[in-house]
Amino acid sequence: MSDQATEDEPKSLQNAASMDDDHAIQEETKGVKFLISFYSNYLWNSLANFNFLRKISFLSRQTAAFSTFRRRRACLPLPLPSYSPESSLVVKEASGVYDVLEDIIEHILINLHSVQKNLHFWQSRAEGSNSRKLYFMMFERGPRALIDGTLQLLQQCIADGGPSLHHVCQSASSYISERLTVLTTLRRGLATFLAEVYMEVDRCGEALVKDPEKSFSSLLVTINGLFSNLEASIGHLHATRQTDSSVDGSYSFPLLFETLPEVNSEGSQWMGCEIKDAINLVNKNLQKLDSYVSVIVAKHQKPKKVTQYWIRYTCGAIGLSVCSMWLLRHSRFMGSSDIDNWVREAKDSTVSFFSEHVEQPLVSIRDELFDTFRKRHKGVMEIEEVQLTANSLHRMLLAFSEQTKGQMLPENASDQELLEIVMNRYEKELMHPIQNLLNGELARALLIQVQKLKLDIETAMLELDQILKANEINFAVLAALPAFFLSLSLLMLVRAWFKRDTKAEGKGRIARRQRRLLLVEVEKRIMQYQTFVDQGLENESQCMFGLMLCSLDRLFHAVERHAKETGEWQSLKQDIFDLGKPSIQTTYKLVVTSRMERVYECLLPSLKR
Repeated sequence: MSDQATEDEPKSLQNAASMDDDHAIQEETKGVKFLISFYSNYLWNSLANFNFLRKISFLSRQTAAFSTFRRRRACLPLPLPSYSPESSLVVKEASGVYDVLEDIIEHILINLHSVQKNLHFWQSRAEGSNSRKLYFMMFERGPRALIDGTLQLLQQCIADGGPSLHHVCQSASSYISERLTVLTTLRRGLATFLAEVYMEVDRCGEALVKDPEKSFSSLLVTINGLFSNLEASIGHLHATRQTDSSVDGSYSFPLLFETLPEVNSEGSQWMGCEIKDAINLVNKNLQKLDSYVSVIVAKHQKPKKVTQYWIRYTCGAIGLSVCSMWLLRHSRFMGSSDIDNWVREAKDSTVSFFSEHVEQPLVSIRDELFDTFRKRHKGVMEIEEVQLTANSLHRMLLAFSEQTKGQMLPENASDQELLEIVMNRYEKELMHPIQNLLNGELARALLIQVQKLKLDIETAMLELDQILKANEINFAVLAALPAFFLSLSLLMLVRAWFKRDTKAEGKGRIARRQRRLLLVEVEKRIMQYQTFVDQGLENESQCMFGLMLCSLDRLFHAVERHAKETGEWQSLKQDIFDLGKPSIQTTYKLVVTSRMERVYECLLPSLKR
């Protein structure tokens, strides 16, 4: 028994060892699968976040460049009262104060424009049908979204036992509404902050002109409080983003503005160094706001054109690759001379086309214009030859008629009269044609008719030659028409490429329409602002006033260059300034908008339809 036990013990040990080996192999396989899955997900996330991190680094460099208060572009004018020439010295000394205020408004306007652009995109997608939303989710968010959406759709079909698109459409609506909610909240906070700062500057306008140091210190305290209100209105978007699974990436940070110290908060006690420290603090807050808004917008922005049209670009790349391979097969690298032959034939065709439709017509027009005297001399010679034939015919008719009549006829007798005598004699001679052909005047009458036929032919040829000579320029122009239309088409394509007047700053009909739509948008927001004021909705009215300022800023930049070219800029700038002042009545603002669309050339409707 002991011997048998000792014999069975190695077998059990061998079986246990083999089981351990199988388990180890399975564990190793699972580990390899886990590593493959881990690194594939890591590569996907790296590729997805590469552009985002590059954008964040670029935006961080941009926000660092905002540390100086130098104006990079003309923003919407501040609502300051007009000052007299005697106060120019005070205004010059207080220019730094104005630069700070303009820089605050400029930062908010830039961020608002960025939010508005992306918000309009998501609004257009939200207004689309379910099929349009599904198409966007599947085909306009990149190849990874297509793969994920297809897998999700297949899983849903397997779970439900059939094709069901309701869940996918619901997911698309949730995806779009989420971005609409975040961007709408962000726009509301920025617009309210812009309106509050603008109204506060308008309220302190007289004091800023008279005593800029004292009024500016108190204004900074107020703006500091407005930053706190802005943080309370949009700071929660940070927490919303962290718990949001549909937004890619996890990079986020809270919005914490720095506040002014409590000491020496009264404007009359502030010194120059304290004002400088307060300005630096405002500058830091603006940098934080720019960084925060850039991150939020980057996570909720519309897809790039490369992402939206990636299928077209992919098909184009595949087609280009196929064409490249086909060209490579017919090139010298593969020992073929097909491309050289095609190039030679194309060159010969181009030279032939240029010679037939450009060079020869131009030479013909030149000869017609500058060789007039030579052609006129040639025409005179041809007319003289025809006149000789006519004189010869007249003498023959006169001699025949005198012989037939037996009397002298006047030299100035017309050819028609003489020809009637010849025809009468000819008819009589035809009664006995054979006898009169030998003994009569029939042969002579036939010769006279041949001379008459020769004169008619020469006259007709002369008239035809004159018609052709008169239309040589027309024929040359007709020959040059293909080249002319080809050149015109190329010129129009180049003009459209360089002009690109789809934006409001352009010069074309589309740009003019965009400017008029901007003015309509300003007018609508003025009316909505007054409606909210009448209803006592303070928060909504401030938000609408900020959005109206944003539209005014876009209109300001759209019409500036055109109005300067036509000499209307000073008057138009003052009208835009009046539209932005909170103290002016709405009735007067509506009168101003009506006048702007009727008077200024850059806002008139296009005459071309």
